[in-house]
Amino acid sequence: MIITAYGTGLVENTVRTLEASDIKNYLKPGQRVAVKPNLVLSSPASEGATTHPEIVEGIILFLKAYGVGEICIMESSWVGDSTRRAFKVCGYEALSKKHGVPLFDLKADSCTSAAYGGLRMEICSAALNADFLINVPVLKAHCQTRLTCCMKNLKGCIPDREKRRFHSLGIHRPVAVLSKLLRTGYNVVDGVCGDLTFEEGGNPVESNRIIAGRDALELDSYCAGLIGYRPEEIEYLMMGAELGVGKLFSPETELIELNPEHKPRHVKGSERLAERYKKNIREDSRFKPTSASNSFTRSFLRCASYISWIIMPSAMISPTVMRGLSDAYGSWNMICAFFA
Repeated sequence: MIITAYGTGLVENTVRTLEASDIKNYLKPGQRVAVKPNLVLSSPASEGATTHPEIVEGIILFLKAYGVGEICIMESSWVGDSTRRAFKVCGYEALSKKHGVPLFDLKADSCTSAAYGGLRMEICSAALNADFLINVPVLKAHCQTRLTCCMKNLKGCIPDREKRRFHSLGIHRPVAVLSKLLRTGYNVVDGVCGDLTFEEGGNPVESNRIIAGRDALELDSYCAGLIGYRPEEIEYLMMGAELGVGKLFSPETELIELNPEHKPRHVKGSERLAERYKKNIREDSRFKPTSASNSFTRSFLRCASYISWIIMPSAMISPTVMRGLSDAYGSWNMICAFFA
């Protein structure tokens, strides 16, 4: 079952989506629930990279009405950014205070070693020990995997050293195995305005939809189609199917639409722009700009960061390199502004 709600009332639509879903078949009122949004970087949701706090607020309201008393929000931003800063910038600090729901930075958590299919990895213990994990990813494009949604969002539940290792292992198989080891209770996808060209945001595409379901693989394969990809074009989806993570979306999948009168007539698919940088861009790079005006600026900086990883794989970037990157960043912004 996949539920989709359309419209701009995010809090209300999230509550309605969960009420119409089959989540009550799996969730018990006395369970400890962890909500895991995508706060990969310190950027407001309107930029197209992070989860809208209004959607998480709707989840909290639903859970409290259902009788769940112990709720927390957990996340680990990418290497090079601060989760605590992301909590503040993305609106989760205010959300936490409003509803009395604690925030948990997984970067400070202990880890548990787990293995499947010959691949061993460390997973944050708090995520593994939650009675019920609600995964709240953003539907958007990604420079290395083409799609990032439910399965890849779980990468925020591993320590930074594992995030680096995932990329050295080709990222697709580790993501699939992680989804086998860390099972989510339910998934609520933020399909409001994800960036369909690059995972860091900056070019949001408005579609105003919330998509929910139990099966992360089924949701991901459905969402891949929404942005112009076939499931077989996303390696970790096919690997997930082989590992038994779930089932792929099919014509037999039950689809329920709420507020269909607000369904967008046309939402452009991924332009596949990010794929141009796939060979030169490494996620979780050590240098991160505080702000960037467009995807090309981000791409330039991440390419520079990638080079620094090769030159200095075991050391932090030196002040000289940092100054050079900063100068390059300023020059590139001037060029972009001139031709804008």
